[in-house]
Amino acid sequence: MKTRLHIALIASLLFLCASGQDFKADSLTRILRSVRTDTAKANAYNKLADYYKENNPDSTRFYARKAAALAAKTNYGYAAGNAEINQGNAEIIFGNYKTALLHFEKAQSIYETLLKADNDNLLKNGLARAYASAGVVNAEESNYYLALQQYQKALGLYRQTGQKQSISKAYNNIGIVYKSQQNDAKALEYFKKALQIQQEIGEQAAAVSMMNIGLIYFEAGNLPQAHYWYQKAGKRFETTNNRRGFALLKNYLGDYRKEKGDLAMARKYYQESVDMYESMQNEFGSSLGLYKIGQLLFEEKQYRQAIPYAEKSLVYAKNIGVLDQAYHSEKLLSDIYAALDRPDEAFTHYKNYVAARDSIDNQENSRKFTVAEMNFEYLKKEALMAEKHKRQRQFAIFAVLGAALFIGLVLLAYNRRLVKRRLTLQKEVAEYEQKALHLQMNPHFVFNCLSSISSFIVQNGTDQALKYLSKFSKLMRLTLEYSKDSLIPIDKEIESLRNYLELEQLRFSNKFKFNIQASDKIEFNMGLPPLLIQPFVENAILHGIVPKEENGWIEIYFDVQNQQLVCTITDNGIGLSQSTQLQPNPAPAHQSMALEITRKRLEIMESTTSKAAHIDIADREETEYQPGTKVTLRLPIQYIQ
Repeated sequence: MKTRLHIALIASLLFLCASGQDFKADSLTRILRSVRTDTAKANAYNKLADYYKENNPDSTRFYARKAAALAAKTNYGYAAGNAEINQGNAEIIFGNYKTALLHFEKAQSIYETLLKADNDNLLKNGLARAYASAGVVNAEESNYYLALQQYQKALGLYRQTGQKQSISKAYNNIGIVYKSQQNDAKALEYFKKALQIQQEIGEQAAAVSMMNIGLIYFEAGNLPQAHYWYQKAGKRFETTNNRRGFALLKNYLGDYRKEKGDLAMARKYYQESVDMYESMQNEFGSSLGLYKIGQLLFEEKQYRQAIPYAEKSLVYAKNIGVLDQAYHSEKLLSDIYAALDRPDEAFTHYKNYVAARDSIDNQENSRKFTVAEMNFEYLKKEALMAEKHKRQRQFAIFAVLGAALFIGLVLLAYNRRLVKRRLTLQKEVAEYEQKALHLQMNPHFVFNCLSSISSFIVQNGTDQALKYLSKFSKLMRLTLEYSKDSLIPIDKEIESLRNYLELEQLRFSNKFKFNIQASDKIEFNMGLPPLLIQPFVENAILHGIVPKEENGWIEIYFDVQNQQLVCTITDNGIGLSQSTQLQPNPAPAHQSMALEITRKRLEIMESTTSKAAHIDIADREETEYQPGTKVTLRLPIQYIQ
C-alpha cells in the first residue's frame, strides 16, 4: 500500500509546525482566568489554540478567533500574527489548504510590517513560523518547489535568532519534501541533521526523525538498519507523550515483520497500532491498520476472518472522507468476496472501487488547478513586493543625492533603460528561436509515441493497450504542462523521463531496466530546457537495446562538474559502431531530426548564456565485451527564478 507509507512524514509536518511549548489545558485555563488585560488574554487564547491543534482542531479554530478579535481590538500585532498561524494550522487539519494558505500569508504580512519598525527576534520567529506553515500547505499540495522556498526562508530566520529547536524542525520538513520527491539521499541527509540537533537539546521530536530515517532504510531494502532505527525510535517514544507517533511506529514495525516473514508478529504490531489509534479516536490511522490486518489475512487465505477488518477500515475511511483509503479497502473486499465465490458482493465492491478511483483522479486534476492558482497568486504577490521595494530604494537614493545629482541620475537611468531594452530584445529573440525549435520537437515526439501506440495495440490486445494509453495520456499531460516554460526544474525532467521509460518498458515487454539518479550537487532550483534529454533516451532504446537479443539497461545521471550541469545517458545496447552498420542508409546512427534540433537549441543556449554547451556521443568503454553507447550533455548551469 505504497500511497500510505508516507503518513509518518505528513503527521510530523503538522507536529513540527508547533511553537514547541507544552502547556497543560487546565494550567492555561487558570492563566486565562487570572489575567486582566486584553493583550495578556490574547496571548493565553493563542496558547490554548496551539495546545489543542493535535487533538481538537475545532477548539484551535475557536480560541484562535478569540485571540484575533482581542488582538484587533488592542492593535496587538504579534498576537494577531500568531492567531492567523493557529487558524491556518486548524484549516490544514480540516484539509482546507487554500484557506490555510490565506491565513499564513496574512501572518507573513503582519510580521513583515512589524519588523520594519522593530527588528525583534520574537517577530522574526513569528515570521519564520508563518513561512514554515505555508511550506506545509505547499508540501501537502505536492508543490515541492514552493515548499522548499518557504522552508529555506524559515531556516534563514531561525539561524538569525539561534533557535536550535526550530532549526531542527526546518531540517526535518526539508527532508520530508525531498522524501516526497523520492530523493532519499537528500532526505536522509536532512533527517540526520535534524536528529543531531534534537539529540543535543533533548527534543522529543527526535523519535519522529529516527522513525523517518528507519522508513527510508526500509523502503531501500536495508532491513537491519531499518530495524535499528525503529528500535531507537520505540525507546524514545516510550518516554514521550507522542502517542500518535508511537502508534505509527507500531504500524511500521508490522511492515518490517511482514517483510521478514514473521506474519504473527506483523499482525500483533498492526493490532497494537489500531488499538492505540482507536483510543485516540483517530479513524485515519485506525483505518490504515485495519486494512493491513485484512490484507495480511487475505494473503494467508483466511478470507472470512479478513472481512470484518476490511469492512471496518472502509467505514472509518468513509467517515473521514479519505478516498484513497476507501479505494484500497473496496478493492480488498472485492478480492475477498471473489475468493469466496460470492460474485454479487465482489462486483458491488469492485464498482465502488472504480468509483473511488475515478474520484481520486478528479481530485488530482482539481488539485493541479489549485496548485497552479496558488503559484500564480504567490508569484503575483512576490512581483508586487519586489516592485514596491524597488520603488522605495529608488526614492531613498533620490532623496539622499538631492537636486545636485538629479540630472545625472536621470541621464544614467535613461541610458540603463536603453541598454536593458536592447539586451532584453536580444534575449527575447533567442528565446523565441528556442521556443520555435521546441515546438518542432513536440509534434515529432507525439508522432513517435502515436506510432508506438499503433504497433502496441496490434501486438498486445485491449487490456494492455488501455494501460499503455493511460500512461501515454499522463506523459502527454506532463509534456504539455512543461512545454510552456523555457526551463523546468530537474526533478520535473526526471519525472517526465521516468514516465516515458515506463511507457517504453510496457511497449517492449520489459526489454530493459532503467535507473535515473541525481548527485547531491544538484540543487532544487536548477533547471534545463524541456524535452532536451528524451531524444537521446529514445535513440538508446530503439537503436541500442531493441536490436539486442538479450535484455538491456539504461542509466541516466545528473551531476555538476566544472561549473556545468552534466547529464549522461548510458546503455548496454549494441553500441554506436554496430548501430551505424545496421542503418539502411549511410546516415550516421543515432542521427535524427530531434538530434539536429537539439544541436541548434544548444547553440542558442550558448549565445544566450555566453557559456559552453555541447554533446558527446561515443561507444561505451567495453568491459568483458559489453558494448553500448554513452551520451554526455554538458550544459550551462541555469536557475529557475
